[in-house]
Amino acid sequence: MGGIMKYAVLVGFLAIFASLGTALVFMLRGGREGRPASSGMAWALAVRVGLSILLFLCLLLAWKLGWIQPTGLPASGR
Repeated sequence: MGGIMKYAVLVGFLAIFASLGTALVFMLRGGREGRPASSGMAWALAVRVGLSILLFLCLLLAWKLGWIQPTGLPASGR
């Protein structure tokens, strides 16, 4: 299950970055077709926030179900 989770998290991060890039494109292009650029940019950023929350909740659920295990940092004797 761990290998699948790595790919799912990777896809989630790629979707978040794609949404962020979409917001950047809306910001740089400005308004088109009679619509202000801020409406498209706000929608893309809202999608990014939603995807981030969904990714966090999925990771929390996977941890609670035991699909993923935290490794932590190794304790040093210093």
